[in-house]
Amino acid sequence: MTPPLLRRPVVAWGLYDWANSAFSTTVMAGFFPVFFKQYWSAGMKATDSTFWLGLGNGAAGLVIALLAPLLGAAADRGGARVRLLTLFTVLGAAMTAALYLVPQGHWQLAVLLYALASVGFAGGITFSDSLMTDVAEPEEFDMVSSYGFALGYLGGGLLFTVNVLMTLKPALFGLSGAAQAVQVSFVTVALWWALFTVPLWLWVREKNPPRPLSIGSALTQGWRELRSTIGHIRQYRALTLFLAAYWLYIDGVNTIIKMAVDYGLALGFEANSLIVALLITQFVAFPAALLFGWIGKRFGTRNGLLLAIGVYLVITIWACWLDNVGEFYAMAVCIGLVQGGVQSLSRSFYGRLVPAEKAGEFFGFFNLMGKFAAVMGPVLTGVVALLTGSPRAAIASLVVLFALGGALLRRVPDTAELPRAA
Repeated sequence: MTPPLLRRPVVAWGLYDWANSAFSTTVMAGFFPVFFKQYWSAGMKATDSTFWLGLGNGAAGLVIALLAPLLGAAADRGGARVRLLTLFTVLGAAMTAALYLVPQGHWQLAVLLYALASVGFAGGITFSDSLMTDVAEPEEFDMVSSYGFALGYLGGGLLFTVNVLMTLKPALFGLSGAAQAVQVSFVTVALWWALFTVPLWLWVREKNPPRPLSIGSALTQGWRELRSTIGHIRQYRALTLFLAAYWLYIDGVNTIIKMAVDYGLALGFEANSLIVALLITQFVAFPAALLFGWIGKRFGTRNGLLLAIGVYLVITIWACWLDNVGEFYAMAVCIGLVQGGVQSLSRSFYGRLVPAEKAGEFFGFFNLMGKFAAVMGPVLTGVVALLTGSPRAAIASLVVLFALGGALLRRVPDTAELPRAA
C-alpha cells in the first residue's frame, strides 16, 4: 500500500498549500505592509497607515466570512469544491498581479486590490481545507494536514527568498531598483500560485454527491441546508465549543501573521531586518509543522494545540516589551515553532468532528470563525493604535484572545475520545 504522504491526490492537495503560501508570505506578511507604508502611503502617519491596513484586512475577512458557509454548502450539493477553489484562485492571483500596476501614492487602489486578492486567498483555502476529507482517512488527518502546512512554509519560503534577493540585488535580475523588484514580486506570486494549483486540478477528485447539481441549483439547496444546519448546530456540542475556542485563538494567530511587520516598522526597526525575520519564521515552521503532526499523533491533537497556544500567549506578552531587532529574531524563531502546528492541528482536529457528507458546509463554518477573527483582530489592533498612539498597547490586546481560546479548548473532548461524526 502506498504511504499516505506519497499518494498522488495527497501530494497534489498539499501542493495547493505550497502554491497559495506565496501570497501569505511574500504579499500578506512580507512586502505589502512595507510597500504600503513606505511607497503607496508615503507621508501618512504610521498609526494612520496601520489603521487603513487593518481595515483592508478586516473588510476582506468580512466578505469571505459571509460567503464561506453558503458556498461550502453549495459545493457539497453540487460537487463543486474544485471548481469554486479554481474561481477564488483565479481571483486572488489576478488581483495580486494587478498590484504591479498601482502607482506610488495610490494607497486606496492598493488596499482595494489587496482586499480582493485576500478574498481569493481565503476562499481558496475554504475549499482546499474541505478537500482534505476526500484525499485522506480520519486517522491520517493530523499527518496529512501537517504535511500540507509544511509544504506551504517551504514553498512560500523558497519564493520569498528569491523575492528578497530581488529587492537586495535588483541589478542582478535586470531591475531598476528595490521598488520595481517588489512590484515584480507580486507578479511572481500570481504565477507561482496558479502554476502549483495545476496538480490539484488534475489529480484531486471529490466524493460526488448522489445527484450532482448545477451551480444555481446547488446554491439554492445549499442555502436551505445552511439554514437547517444553523438551526441544528447546537446538537454538535463538541464542534460548536471548538469553533468558539478556535475563533478566539486563531484571531490572535492571524493578527500576528498580518500585522507583525507593521508592528516592527512602528517600533522603528529596519524593513530589511523584518524581512529576514519572516524568512526565519518560514524555514523554522517547515520542520516544526511536521513535528506537530507527530505530537498530535503521540500526545493527542488537543494537547498539541494547547501547547502551541501557550507558546503564543508567552510570545504576545514578550512582544509588549520588545525593544531590539535581536529579540525580534528570537521571537520569529518561537513563532515558527508553533505557527504551522496550531494551524495544521486545528484543521485536523476539526476534520474529525464534522459530518463527512457535509464537509464543505462545515469547513465553511470553520473558515467563517477564522475569517470573522480576521475581521476583529486587525481592526482591533488598528483602532487601539489609532486611539492610543501606542503599537505596544495594540499588541497587548491579543493576550486575552489566546487565554480565553485555550480555556475553551480545554473543555472540548479530545477527538480520540469521540466517534467519527457521521
